[in-house]
Amino acid sequence: MKKRTGEILAALDAQYGTEYRCYLNHENAWQLLLATMLSAQCTDARVNIVTKDLFQKYRSVEDFAKADLKELEQDIHSTGFYHNKAKNIIACCNQLLERHNGEVPSTIEELTALSGVGRKTANVIRGNIFNQPSIVVDTHVKRISKKLGVSKSDDPVKAEMELMKELPKDHWILWNIHIITFGRTICKAPTPKCEECFLQHLCPDYEKRMKAAKGKADRKK
Repeated sequence: MKKRTGEILAALDAQYGTEYRCYLNHENAWQLLLATMLSAQCTDARVNIVTKDLFQKYRSVEDFAKADLKELEQDIHSTGFYHNKAKNIIACCNQLLERHNGEVPSTIEELTALSGVGRKTANVIRGNIFNQPSIVVDTHVKRISKKLGVSKSDDPVKAEMELMKELPKDHWILWNIHIITFGRTICKAPTPKCEECFLQHLCPDYEKRMKAAKGKADRKK
C-alpha cells in the first residue's frame, strides 16, 4: 500500500469512523438483494421509500416469484427503469427458489448468475450479509478513487481489481461506505466542495486543478 493511500484511509477513518453500515433498509439477505437491484440509477433514499411498502406487500421470495409483472412495475415505478427491474426481480426470485431453495447464495459466481445481478450488487451482498471482504464500485467509488489516485481505470471491474491490490482487506468494505458518504457530502459531482475537503492535501486532482488555476492567473498578468 502506498504511503499516501494509508494517509487517505486514516483520514477517512478519523472523519467517518470504522463501523460498517448499509444505506439500504433491509431485514434479511433477499430484501437487500432486491433493494440493491432497485438502486441502479436511483438514490438509496428513494429505494427505501419504495421498499417500505413493497416488502409489506411481498413478504417472501415466493411472493416476488409469483408477482404479476405489470403490477410490480407499478409498485417500483418511481425507481426508474422499472420494466427491466421488475422482469429481473421476478426472474431472480424464481432462480433463487429453483437453484438455492429460496436462499441468497454467497459466492460471486452464484450471485452474478442470477438475473439482474452484476458484480456491484453481488459485492454488496457479500460484504453486508456474509461479511466477506469485497469492494463495491459504484459511480462515487469509481470517480473518487480515480481522483484520489487510488485507482486508474474507468472500467468498474478493472477499478475493483486495482482497489483490491491497493487497499488492505480490512478496508475493502469501509472504502465503499466512506467514499459514498464523502461523495454525497463533499466530493460532489460536478461541483466538489474542495475548500471544505479534509483530503485536499492528499488529492492529486485538487493539486492539478490548483496548478492549472495558478497558470491561468499568471498568464493574465
